Amino acid sequence: MRLKQVSEILEAEVLAGEGSLNLEIKMACGADLLSDVLAFTKSESLLLTGLTHPQVIHTDEIAEIKAVCFIRGKSPSDETIELAKKSNIPLLCTSLLMYESCGRLYSHDPPGCSAAEEQ
Repeated sequence: MRLKQVSEILEAEVLAGEGSLNLEIKMACGADLLSDVLAFTKSESLLLTGLTHPQVIHTDEIAEIKAVCFIRGKSPSDETIELAKKSNIPLLCTSLLMYESCGRLYSHDPPGCSAAEEQ
């Protein structure tokens, strides 16, 4: 699934990485604990999170996350957006809750990170 499709499914605004909407997203994970991001996500996945501080981008770099979608209408700081741009991590923002965001994506085929392990 392309990032453009993700943005359409989640009715998300692109905050950074407008030129990366053709990026392939193979799996997704929802987490609001950075320790869970490090423990359970797989590289090259989409992260759905309500965390907006710059540490999210640093964690995404370590975990090799491809893109981030902030949920619940949360907006990251300018510092977070600038850090994502420097790190080439596209950012999206949706007003949907975590449950609905994950459900919508799951119904359109990308597996969760735990299911991707089983393939």
